Amino acid sequence: MAARTKPIASVWAREQRAPDQPALSRDVIVREAIAMLDADGIEALSMRKLGARLNAGATSLYRHVATKDELMELAVDEVAAEIHVPAADAADWRAAVTEAAASFRTTALRHRWLSSVLGQAGLAYLGPNLMAFTERLAALFTTVGFTEPSGAIDAVLSYTIGMSTTEAAWLTTVARSGESEAEFIARLMPAAQQAAAGHAHLAGTYAESAAAPTDPVALRDGKFAYGLDVVLDGLSLRLTPLSPLRQVGRLQVHLGQHLQLRSPAVSCSPGRRRPVRSSGRFGIVTVRAACSLSGNTGHSPAS
Repeated sequence: MAARTKPIASVWAREQRAPDQPALSRDVIVREAIAMLDADGIEALSMRKLGARLNAGATSLYRHVATKDELMELAVDEVAAEIHVPAADAADWRAAVTEAAASFRTTALRHRWLSSVLGQAGLAYLGPNLMAFTERLAALFTTVGFTEPSGAIDAVLSYTIGMSTTEAAWLTTVARSGESEAEFIARLMPAAQQAAAGHAHLAGTYAESAAAPTDPVALRDGKFAYGLDVVLDGLSLRLTPLSPLRQVGRLQVHLGQHLQLRSPAVSCSPGRRRPVRSSGRFGIVTVRAACSLSGNTGHSPAS
């Protein structure tokens, strides 16, 4: 006799049951769960408390959501609908990816429980909204010329989720203090400076911060943007060049927005690249496209 196959423990792997209470739907349950998560965090959410808020017993909830793990899968996918990814044909792929990552971060900080449960929410990635989000990212990276879009997606999301998790935890601590972020930092600073005593680099950083306090929101924004730029700089080195004609079109836009060529002298050997300096960053361009823009046809200019 064949062994009975164990069902897959995911809300996305089973059929939805017919409701026994018309007013109590899965959507209603998920929206209320998200409200509880936003207000009080993961620890405060239980099927019993959720049922009480909905004036329904836990047994009624289980007809729609089999376990709390399934409820978390649904909650994660619901808030994923708030993340925006630009169209795949965006003229500037870095700006498009930056916008997508920033939207993810904004969503994660609005729902501070999100980042910390992404790795624990079962098969949440099978949800329709997370599927659509990943598909749009894959289209964006594929269109611009990445041969391994999944690797690029993993790199960007790993950074974004990691930073968002840290920020969300910090902001939760601040919220529990009952103070503004600036007020909490000011009160924490003496203890931080004492802890950093004997550590030259850290002590210097805290001394500077205490002497000239900065806007904490702007500081967090700047840190996120800097790290994301580093990730995108690395990904740009793995970008497969487009055809010469398409590359010239995209390069014209890229140069116009971000780069200032300092010298027309470039090596025009097919397939080779040279770094082109811009203000504060490097842009990697194909030499064939650069030659097309400057009027050269394939040979290095005389030195």
